[in-house]
Amino acid sequence: MKPSSFRQAVAATTLAITLASCRSVSTPKAAAPETREQHDARMQWWREAKFGMFIHWGVYAVPAGVYHGQPTRHVGEWIMFDDKIPVAEYRNFARLFDPVQYDPDAWVSLAREAGMRYIVITAKHHDGFALFQTSASDWNAIDGTPYADDLIKPLAEAARRHGMKFGLYYSQSQDWVNRGGAKNHMADGDGWDDAQKGRYDDYLKNVAVPQVREILTQYQPDILWWDTARMMTPERARPLHDLLALRPGIITNNRLGGGYPGDTETPEQFIPAAGYPGRDWEACMTMNDSWGYKSNDTNWKSTETLLHNLIDIVSKGGNYLLNVGPTADGVIPPASVDRLHQIGAWMKINGDAIYGTSASPFRRQLPWGRCTQKPGRLYLHVFNWPKDGRLLVPIKNVVTKAYLLAAPGESLPTSRVEDGVVIQLPASAPDPIASVVVAEIDEKPDVLAQPITPADDGTIRLTAADADIHGSTLKLEGRREANLGQWTNEKDFVSWPVRIADPGSYRVDVVYACETNTAGSRFIVGIGDDQMLQGEVAATGPKAGTYKTFSLGTVNIEKPGLMDVTVQPVSKPGPTVMNLSAVILDPRKNPGAD
Repeated sequence: MKPSSFRQAVAATTLAITLASCRSVSTPKAAAPETREQHDARMQWWREAKFGMFIHWGVYAVPAGVYHGQPTRHVGEWIMFDDKIPVAEYRNFARLFDPVQYDPDAWVSLAREAGMRYIVITAKHHDGFALFQTSASDWNAIDGTPYADDLIKPLAEAARRHGMKFGLYYSQSQDWVNRGGAKNHMADGDGWDDAQKGRYDDYLKNVAVPQVREILTQYQPDILWWDTARMMTPERARPLHDLLALRPGIITNNRLGGGYPGDTETPEQFIPAAGYPGRDWEACMTMNDSWGYKSNDTNWKSTETLLHNLIDIVSKGGNYLLNVGPTADGVIPPASVDRLHQIGAWMKINGDAIYGTSASPFRRQLPWGRCTQKPGRLYLHVFNWPKDGRLLVPIKNVVTKAYLLAAPGESLPTSRVEDGVVIQLPASAPDPIASVVVAEIDEKPDVLAQPITPADDGTIRLTAADADIHGSTLKLEGRREANLGQWTNEKDFVSWPVRIADPGSYRVDVVYACETNTAGSRFIVGIGDDQMLQGEVAATGPKAGTYKTFSLGTVNIEKPGLMDVTVQPVSKPGPTVMNLSAVILDPRKNPGAD
């Protein structure tokens, strides 16, 4: 129900008093550096939570990805920028932003049911529209929409009623409506509309800094999620960073800019191959392709994909911030609701394998799934149920008890083998997406070496993330495509231990990227002790990041067992060898076909 005129008047009076008080307060003194123990204590709830809801909501939900009858080429919340919509025309969309179906308690309840432990909502996105009470701009939900009420306060209150942590996203640099705000890849003061033009430093002083002060004091968030650091310098970022002292204990991300690292890394729309060792991190991802509501985006990820993402992220030591984009009426799309209900059903049974866990002790991904752990317990998330019922866990430890998390009273038989411990599973998986087996052990995991094993089709894929790196410069890097890069020393090499199950003929492919001006390095792929194939690195594109697959030829492996596969440079005329993504051994059913 909409607020009455009386409630609006009371809210306006309260806001005026609050803002007058805020204006009289000087910039707070930055907090003293914290100790490692203090940092860990501050981060504890976040590290235990693992799973949160991201909410992208704003005026962009009105056009919903369509402008003058044509779909925007990008995600929904970037429609103003992508289609260079004039400020006055874009501001008119706010007249249609009337979320009469907005139910903050229902949103929080949905997040809780899905197993989420915190919420982060866009207080202001790049279009500059504030969902909160602000004196720094009239471009806000109170002054600019028929709803005429604060949209952040009731959600913050609902979150706390339901025991959820509450966070605010704030676009501190990009702002396409308030004068002087940064625009992607545009110079200071520039814009596609004269109404946008102004000095960036004036925007920071008159809009960004006052609004950050407002949201910190009015809503007391547990998280402040900065986004995009266009034109940010240490001097420009400092006043924003110093405001954090208004909210002791707050957690921030790494996107403020100006050299301020924040508390968390924020990979967007991808899961890093090896996580971020030594850093807390949170993968933010969408359910379809857009963050804000986009009416024609029906490319919804399956519940299986979303759950596997959650498990994969947690197994690498990260958190999962999964997005919903409500409509202009205030409705979370049914496709999102359905998936969250399904995730919640899985979490009710298996949440103990997610909350409060730490990353897998295994260096390489397990062929059947992922692993999380707590002291004395390994949680084995089985994606690929073994056809023979034998789940191999490569540890030296004695497993004192094994059972399905879905049936904790029923022990599973275990046995010791050369490569670890085998847990005998039932004939069928209790969950079609991921079944969790608990292995109780008395001591810390003592992990055995993990050779790479063939996939079900016999292919052996040796990825950059699974490689053993030998040398001084070579490093695992990359975002969506993990690769072995910074290969400036030709004495550096990589290797993988491989278990050959089926001897025979294998085609050897390499997947790499190489810029045009660095091509020409020669390298050898060694297969075991006595076979090798030579290759020369070809250019894959003018810039880094274009990966292509090249076949080097065929080798014949005569007997099963363990062997090493290596990649060793022979010569390097350019600055680097290549960015190596994978080596693939593909069994040849008909070798003559090559």
